[in-house]
Amino acid sequence: MGDDMASLRPNRCYRDVDKPPYTRKEYVKGVPQPKVVHFIMGNLSAEFPVKVNLIAKKPIQIRHNALEAARVAANKYLTKMCGRLGYKFQIRTYPHQILREHKMATGAGADRISDGMRLAFGKPIGTAARVKEGQAILTVWVNPDKFPAAKEALRRAAMKLPVPCRIVIEQGKELLKL
Repeated sequence: MGDDMASLRPNRCYRDVDKPPYTRKEYVKGVPQPKVVHFIMGNLSAEFPVKVNLIAKKPIQIRHNALEAARVAANKYLTKMCGRLGYKFQIRTYPHQILREHKMATGAGADRISDGMRLAFGKPIGTAARVKEGQAILTVWVNPDKFPAAKEALRRAAMKLPVPCRIVIEQGKELLKL
């Protein structure tokens, strides 16, 4: 992510869906790879009857490092509670949107040069996933007895995301004792 010394800008700089999409990587040089390692985890060959989604309540851009943090939190909990082959877990969004930053000089004496280039274009610093209202961000498939674990895993993942979310049972509701 750019310089080793520089820290990440706060998410509030990038979370709003206010600019046009900027996604064509073939025209942009130096776009960092998304931090998300796996988009689908768990037991990929088994069929699980219960499908639970994490749904975004409003439109937002989710940075790739937030998606990775949510993935790690949910996957760790699911592995602990359901075993390595007791679930299937998928990230349903991909960080296509390229985020840019115009690096300004900071520190002592930087006040003289900070006026120029308002709304400058900037260099690519990372990627984000654009999510619409009501779109599924994460999905977990489990057996009915492991439903509470899936729900808790999605709740933990939602804590890492910059958007209010709700957990929805998409399939297999009749199998659950709610």
